[in-house]
Amino acid sequence: MLSIYKSLAVSITIFFTYCNSPSKTYLEKYLPKSSLKGVWVTNVGSDALKSEANIKDLVYNCKKHQINHLFVVVWNKGLTQYPSDVLKKHIGIKQEQIFSHFDPLEFLIEVAHRQGIKVHAWFEFGFSFAYNDPKSPWIEKYPDWLGRDSEGEILKKNNFIWWNALHPGPQKFLLELIEEVVTKYDVDGIQGDDRLPAMPSEGGYDSYTLSLFQNEFSKSPPSNHKEENWINWRSNQLSEFGKKVYQKVKSINPKTLVSWAPSIYPWSKKEYLQSWPDWIIGGYADFIVPQFYRYQLNDYSSIIDQLETQLNAKERKKVYAGVLTALGGGYRINDTLLVDMVNYH
Repeated sequence: MLSIYKSLAVSITIFFTYCNSPSKTYLEKYLPKSSLKGVWVTNVGSDALKSEANIKDLVYNCKKHQINHLFVVVWNKGLTQYPSDVLKKHIGIKQEQIFSHFDPLEFLIEVAHRQGIKVHAWFEFGFSFAYNDPKSPWIEKYPDWLGRDSEGEILKKNNFIWWNALHPGPQKFLLELIEEVVTKYDVDGIQGDDRLPAMPSEGGYDSYTLSLFQNEFSKSPPSNHKEENWINWRSNQLSEFGKKVYQKVKSINPKTLVSWAPSIYPWSKKEYLQSWPDWIIGGYADFIVPQFYRYQLNDYSSIIDQLETQLNAKERKKVYAGVLTALGGGYRINDTLLVDMVNYH
């Protein structure tokens, strides 16, 4: 799913659903061997992690196609894909059942490192703990952690169910998960997604956050969840958590990379409270991979051009543009468009 091509203004990240898409010929011709090229390794719609044999095939195919970084899922739908003492302590489950016969993260690291491929732990679900699952054990076990909208309903967006990302409970849990992975495994990096650090801007109306806001401003937050000051206050809180994650990882191993893969800005801030230019400016992102998912060159180039108004030249060197090349529903970018996007930089 991703490869990174260095250029003078901004880097480019090309996202692949499979290691063999798009064509190998185009990868070899247009992406230099010295660039960072990687894929997200998911547990959804893919068997890549389900057995040692599948993992070996994954690494073999990625090596064949010059992929040198793997971003492997470790936190999805309220469960870890590796055996986790932290998870077991919280909900009595040690690992997602389908992986209970082995440790896919440990085995993947072992096989990938032998081939000179780096491995990043991808905390895909972040502050979302379930997808269209109202019976998730997290709901009954930790009701105080639940995010709430302005109507007092459990915070949901696009079928994802969310914790209150400002609550110390889920923050502590995720920090413990990250610490566990960085301490226990020889990972080369960790990555948050468009859900870490994040929360739908519809959230923040739970009792904890209301009390926090009222204590600071002596008034209730506005009912309009997109009111500018209300957006800024919550996004600043989440940025502080991103800083905590960065500092925690670096305190364990300064060489471990911390990256984020948010949505495009400023949409990311208005919808999910992710003000990621601040993360670069604040110094708690080794690199950022915004999801610049567009199907036309003009739309894509417009987003790239906007970066010049958001970050200076030095800051833009930490931005890697995410290019969508494939979807599970059948979409595949054509080689010409891919090369045009690469050449735009």
